[in-house]
Order: sequence, then C-alpha cells, then structure tokens
Amino acid sequence: MHLRHLTTALFLAAWLVPAAAPAQEAGTEIPPAPPGAPVIVIETAYGPVTIQTYPDVAPKTVARITELIRQGFYDGLTFHRVVPGFVVQGGDPTGTGRGGSGQNIPAEFNDHKHVAGTVAMARAQDPDSADSQFYISLGRSPHLDGKYTVFGQVTSGMDAVRRIRVGDKMERVTVQEGAPPAIP
Repeated sequence: MHLRHLTTALFLAAWLVPAAAPAQEAGTEIPPAPPGAPVIVIETAYGPVTIQTYPDVAPKTVARITELIRQGFYDGLTFHRVVPGFVVQGGDPTGTGRGGSGQNIPAEFNDHKHVAGTVAMARAQDPDSADSQFYISLGRSPHLDGKYTVFGQVTSGMDAVRRIRVGDKMERVTVQEGAPPAIP
C-alpha cells in the first residue's frame, strides 16, 4: 500500500471511530486531581464545559494556560478543528491551527490516558512546541498516550463538547482556584 493510501486510510479510520462512552469503560479510569487544583470553565453556545486540571503532572502547562485565561486570551476564540469521534481543538487566535500566544511550553508528558474528556496540549512535531492550542478527546485514543501533555479532564459538559463544530466559539473562559471537581 502506498504511503498516500495508508495516510488516507488512517485519517478515515480516525474520522469514523465512534465516540466512546464517558470514560467509564474498563481500563479508562480517570485519576483524581490533586486537592486545590484549578478548575477551568469554558462557556459555549451549548453550555459550560468544566475541566479539572492536573498541576501535579503538568505544572508549567497548567500555570501557562491559567495565566492566558486570566488575561482573557481564550475569550471569543473559535474551535478551529473538529474530528468527530476523535478531538475538538481550539486556542489559536488566527483560527487556522497555526497560531498561538507566542510562548512555547516545554513538554510534560505523563501517564494520564486519552479517554473521553481528556484535555491535552496540541503541538507540532517538536515535543516542546505546545503554545496555547489544546484539544479535548472525544473517545479513547491510546496512540496519543505519552506523546502529548495531558493537563486536565472534563468533569462536566461532555454533551456540550460533542456538539461543538468548526467555528463555534469559546464565549468566555474562566479559572477557579481550588474549586472542587464537579461530579460527572
């Protein structure tokens, strides 16, 4: 099989994979967040999305993302990439998938698995090229495990995440220090 055909087949396979149930499947247990970890809330047209962060395994990432949120960086940005059953991605001020805040974050790869609701940093080929773009996994994606910085988990609002389409906006993004995680 030619590389072009293999690439097309892999893209189609990722596109057609159905969304997994919310992280309750065997082997997809979501580890608890450390006490006092920041909670991110993304207001969308479909309702709020609440994300518990993991500063214990991704301290630099959580610090940078929360700093950008406090600056209002994400307010009004679009979700520029949506691959049904795979990911919803945003955080690019240009809306093209090529922009960022201008400050890279070093990789903080960890043992958190990619399950429905996992929030991780998008990056280019260089492991230390993550900036402001992040994605939310729509299902189990073991091929991403250990290769991207997982820094959070959606604790409520996955129904809203699954409704997001390309061009939908993050109306407002806020951070709450030490808020208790929501019950899914």
